[in-house]
Amino acid sequence: WPEGRGIFHNKEKSFLVWVNEEDQFRIISMQKGGDVKGVFERLARGIQTVANSVKGECGKEFMRSDKFGYIHTCPTNLGTGMRASVHIDLPGWNKEGLDKLKARCEELALQPRGTRGESGGQTGHTYDISNKHRLGYSEVQLVQTMIDGVNKLYDEDLKLQEKHGLK
Repeated sequence: WPEGRGIFHNKEKSFLVWVNEEDQFRIISMQKGGDVKGVFERLARGIQTVANSVKGECGKEFMRSDKFGYIHTCPTNLGTGMRASVHIDLPGWNKEGLDKLKARCEELALQPRGTRGESGGQTGHTYDISNKHRLGYSEVQLVQTMIDGVNKLYDEDLKLQEKHGLK
């Protein structure tokens, strides 16, 4: 691990601050289960706490543009930088094929990934589904897009499971 990098987390490993990986600074809130609101609230509290600490320590604030949102070193995170995601089993969509799932996600402004990260590949029928956009939307809008889209994918998956004899 190169010098100047680190991951700092709480005891539960549900709140993490990742320093000098793709972004200079990445703040993550996560947990198992479906409490997206709780994850989002923890994230908001954590961001404010980190921002207050940085400002108190060195007088600096996160770089933010009214036009582009938060400024990051990883250009795909320009804007809010928020990627809200869930891991969900979609055996019906898996049977339909990845190309069809990708097309449906595109219609819902979502992005499917494997559970091993951006380039880690797919295992089984569990997918990491997240909001596709980062720029031009508020954090609340992005989380709601993810929630609404995942709910639609789940409902559609139940029908696809029946279609493919998986139920």
